[in-house]
Amino acid sequence: RYQGASEGLPRDTDRPENRIGDIFGMVDFLYSFKGVDTARIGALGICGGGGYTLGAAQTDKRIKAVATLSMFNTGRVRRNGFRDSQLDTIQERSKQAAQARVDEIGGEIKRMGDMPVMTDEQVAKLPFDLYRDGYYYYMVNYKHPRSTGRYTVSSLMYLMAFDVEDRMALIDQPLLMIAGSIADTLYMTKDAFDKAVGTDNKELFLIDGATHIKTYFEPDYVKQVTGKLKEFFGANL
Repeated sequence: RYQGASEGLPRDTDRPENRIGDIFGMVDFLYSFKGVDTARIGALGICGGGGYTLGAAQTDKRIKAVATLSMFNTGRVRRNGFRDSQLDTIQERSKQAAQARVDEIGGEIKRMGDMPVMTDEQVAKLPFDLYRDGYYYYMVNYKHPRSTGRYTVSSLMYLMAFDVEDRMALIDQPLLMIAGSIADTLYMTKDAFDKAVGTDNKELFLIDGATHIKTYFEPDYVKQVTGKLKEFFGANL
């Protein structure tokens, strides 16, 4: 909701409870769809969707097995910065988000997150593999006409208060977390995995030599991902 071809105003609103609520809604739909074996519903979340899928599985026990690929803990990153690089500006950014909500009362919607068009030289200077690979994936090779990357500044009031790690112990379902062994986002997968103490059936599967974005499309990496997912869901559903 609020994104792409879905409805909702103001556009680009990004609240974790909406994302998780939409996953609940997907499960609702499966329960109403003729022929679905509701005892065998699994969930797979990729990147930010991985974080929200973990959040959904923490309380939605209709999800019988949960897997993530290159999990991105959106709340942690919006609050702390990527790789916890903005810890000293949390309060300042919180104040900016609150002011943006005040501005919305007057009809002014402030947004952030737009990705500018860059040259190859500019992309090469970006500080992380996630940013460099992400630019070509989202802005060049696989760009979707309705995908902007934008979100309202006021959304930070909700995003910064969210952290999927806080309640990982609520997951008692079988859990598989997949990530690239050299991904600069791997710390998020590892930290969440370590806190999943409510299930004995869990596995951290690393794809050797893979960065975050390349787990999405590099044929060898995708083959490993799909093979592992088939094995996991086959055993647990």
